[in-house]
Amino acid sequence: MCDNKTDVDIKTDYNPFEHRKVEKPSSDVRSTTNLIKASLGSGLLAGPLAFANAGWGVGIVGTLIIGIICGHCVHILVKTSRGCCKLEKKPLLGYAETAKSVFTNGPKKIRSYAKFAKIFSEFALVSTYVGVCCIYSVLISDSIKQLIDRYVPSVILPVEYYCLIILGPICLLCQVRYLKWLAVFSFLANIFLMLTYLICLYYIFGSEITLADKKIAGDPWRFPAFVSTVIFAMEGIGVVMPVENAMKKPQHFLGCPSVLVVAMTAIVFFYSTLGLFGYFRYGDVLRGSITLNLPLDDWPAICAKAFIALSIFFTYPLQFYVVFDIFKKHTDRYIKDDYRNVTEVFARIVGVGFCVGIGIALPLLEQIINIVGACFYSILGLIIPATLETVFRWEKLGKFKWILWKNLIIIIFGFGTLISGCTVTVLDIIEILNKKTV
Repeated sequence: MCDNKTDVDIKTDYNPFEHRKVEKPSSDVRSTTNLIKASLGSGLLAGPLAFANAGWGVGIVGTLIIGIICGHCVHILVKTSRGCCKLEKKPLLGYAETAKSVFTNGPKKIRSYAKFAKIFSEFALVSTYVGVCCIYSVLISDSIKQLIDRYVPSVILPVEYYCLIILGPICLLCQVRYLKWLAVFSFLANIFLMLTYLICLYYIFGSEITLADKKIAGDPWRFPAFVSTVIFAMEGIGVVMPVENAMKKPQHFLGCPSVLVVAMTAIVFFYSTLGLFGYFRYGDVLRGSITLNLPLDDWPAICAKAFIALSIFFTYPLQFYVVFDIFKKHTDRYIKDDYRNVTEVFARIVGVGFCVGIGIALPLLEQIINIVGACFYSILGLIIPATLETVFRWEKLGKFKWILWKNLIIIIFGFGTLISGCTVTVLDIIEILNKKTV
């Protein structure tokens, strides 16, 4: 097809930005807000626990390296998608469409795998963001339960009941359909998250911090759990293509400075500071979210627990957008126009109910975070983007084929994270379940 086109040909033939017609385009600020919120949600508050697993020295270096790798993978995914848009003369492509296009226009021997590449990418997207929605359901419920247990002691309910209670409000919020309007909720979520961040720092520095018993490097056996948690916290790659495709000026997404650089810099800064100092303050007694370590008698701590619940609540529809967007692409052509709105409302309610239902079945916050980070985000955020760039640039891999070697390292790192992270997390779950049965 277009295999033998040079870079110059591809650049001059077609400009996808000139042909994009977005119904409600987003500004650079709104796009940055959406990208930060898509990545920096509940994972930020799990940062101190990640540092407890790795040690503070390894934690700082590891967070910086993983941040660079995650940012680079987003960069090559968007760049590859734009290259595919030029090849196919299409204004925009989603994540799964990009995967299909790469294989369709790749070496002849692998073109037959194009449909599989799309299906696999969509499966990875749905699995990842269903997992994220489950985590958000549990985290909101955990925060509410702590407050109710403390201030209404006559009402002691398991966390699963609170998952059911929040189901209605989440269903209503997930009826918002456009990223432009979701940016408003993302902005509110970012404000609540930053307030929680500042309150956590207030408690961290509110009393003496001792470093004597803090490890520079933790137990190597726990390092996969650290990597899984950090990847979960920093990855928002499933939202990247919808955000870039909905931008008023998509050419501002890449480059320096750019939407991606600003967002990733903020994400790495907030995660590393809270992770480092949170570990210094609380040590090895940290829970899945640092807000669960805060005292229950002080108003700032009460506000922090309420703020994080609100922050995650307002982020929920942004994560759910990825899941529903895939569902909509496959079902829209089968639905008559007269029933489209009713069907969409009902489908969104069913989708949210499914995600919350899984959260009820598996209310182990820390372990779900690690599973999603190790398994799903490793595939979606590391392995697939590196593979797509390699295939797309197969005939031009650079001097000494450095692009191939670079992407092989990313793929090996992704598989290593997947296998080791899942193994450690499954063993943790087995240990927890054994303790409950004793």
